[in-house]
Amino acid sequence: RMETDCNPMELPTNTGFEEDSDYRDFEGTDVKDMRLEAEAVVNDVLFAVSNMFVSKTLPCAEDVAYINVETRERNRYCLELTEAGLRVVAYDFDQTDDRLQTPYHETVYSLLDSLSPAYREVFGNALLQRLEALKKESQS
Repeated sequence: RMETDCNPMELPTNTGFEEDSDYRDFEGTDVKDMRLEAEAVVNDVLFAVSNMFVSKTLPCAEDVAYINVETRERNRYCLELTEAGLRVVAYDFDQTDDRLQTPYHETVYSLLDSLSPAYREVFGNALLQRLEALKKESQS
């Protein structure tokens, strides 16, 4: 079950960040809203974990968001999402531990692959099923 503190129907479908200069920093590069990125990350892999949702208690900003994830092994993590990638910042929901020096992962797939053998199995099986479906489609 996914929890969010905003109705996905309220999210703009066309954000148009590139046209709106209010969303640019002084160098002119586009700014990503990390909350939207975090929601996309959750939607991508929710099927392969026990629970995953964007934190409601830790602050989201343009440059950082926090995601709570519970693996199928029942281990809980709080993940930090930034431009540098994703990393574990605590071993429980809605926590951060500054003493933790965990590596950044470029993708949520890589991070979960390193944390959860059950995730790896579920994700791999889903990939195989998708490939089989594509194979059948191309043969018909």
